[in-house]
Amino acid sequence: MKGNLKLDASLAYKYLSEDELAKAREDAKEGLKTLLNKTGEGNDFLGWVDYPVTYDKEELSRIKKAASTITMNSDVLVVIGIGGSYLGAQATIDALTPYFEQKGLEVIFAGNSVSSTYLSQLRDYLWDKDFSLNVVSKSGTTTEPAIAFRVLFELLKKKYMKEELKEHVFLTTDRAKGALHEIGVKNDFEMFVVPDDMGGRYSVLSAVGLLPIACAGFDVDKMIKGAKDAMEDAKEENSEALEYAALRNALLRKEFNIEILESYEPSLSFLIEWWKQLYGESEGKGNKGIFPAGCIFTRDLHSMGQYIQEGRRNLFETVLDIRNPKTDLDVPFDKENLDGLNYLVGKNVNDVNSVALLATMKAHDEGGVPGIKLSIDEIDEYNLGYLFYFFEIACGISGYTLGVNPFNQPGVEAYKKNMFEMLGKPGYTKK
Repeated sequence: MKGNLKLDASLAYKYLSEDELAKAREDAKEGLKTLLNKTGEGNDFLGWVDYPVTYDKEELSRIKKAASTITMNSDVLVVIGIGGSYLGAQATIDALTPYFEQKGLEVIFAGNSVSSTYLSQLRDYLWDKDFSLNVVSKSGTTTEPAIAFRVLFELLKKKYMKEELKEHVFLTTDRAKGALHEIGVKNDFEMFVVPDDMGGRYSVLSAVGLLPIACAGFDVDKMIKGAKDAMEDAKEENSEALEYAALRNALLRKEFNIEILESYEPSLSFLIEWWKQLYGESEGKGNKGIFPAGCIFTRDLHSMGQYIQEGRRNLFETVLDIRNPKTDLDVPFDKENLDGLNYLVGKNVNDVNSVALLATMKAHDEGGVPGIKLSIDEIDEYNLGYLFYFFEIACGISGYTLGVNPFNQPGVEAYKKNMFEMLGKPGYTKK
């Protein structure tokens, strides 16, 4: 095994018989075979499977060069996109950026809502700053990012001469077609590719995620290396990815149909959001699937903890454990000890956090909640690249095991159709 990710399912196995587990493992192996042989539904969207070794080296070089240009020209980069067009990038940047430290380029995300308050206040914030845009959209016509681009592009045109705009607008879009591609050609903007054979939620390791991540100053080569190792590990007999996919489906067959991904590190909040989209869009169809939810502990133990402990017994938890925090500090001695914490003197804060994780899993197990623990050494570029690929390939395996196409999302169009009808978009007739 090349990576350091470890899966501990001792608190899940007890809910499954040997036969149930064996059947789920065999099904998962068939799912992996279908994925690697590209014989299942959605097989025209499997470009991500081998991408850690087949990626465009020349484009990666251009990504690094564009990141250098953006950091020289701008105080702020605004990444405009929704869903898979931004979640992976924000997950990575949030995870790697120190909580209260802003060095170099500030990266802001927009176009993932239609909040007039957010967009107008962002425009005001950018007014006296040098900024660049990275617009991420395969078509360029998705409503939320298209509105944000129109508003912020107008501001750019007020701030910079026409010949300067090329140094401040970078597009990640379809290779050859679509409205955004047409805008790029017309204005001679630099463009990067959203691969034709890769859905948005599987695209974080392409230019979709790597350009913003590189702009934020992080090592994208290490991310690709982590993903490559995860790809190789997933193909091994009885890999962690296979076991995770098998466990999810085995638990679902026992009516555990909600999975809560939990972390004890707040910087991973958006990694959980990325994971929710990955599994929700991939598996939630045909009235099937596990509902993906997320929590940050110990914070959410004071809001969701009661339900997890004693609510309906249809959920299981997957805990993402970070063995080595970036920094740590000791619990100080206080002579008066009014808060009663002197019993912790000699321990550090991460000791308390680690014990909280173990104590919570023990309590939830006693309450009838199956538990899976995924552990990595630390939060860095390599481990995030590994995690992204690990969750992606496990999702593909799990989706095929479930009996759905993990690479389409037909239900996403329903709200758009209604919205277009209500807003009077040409070609859409009100019911």
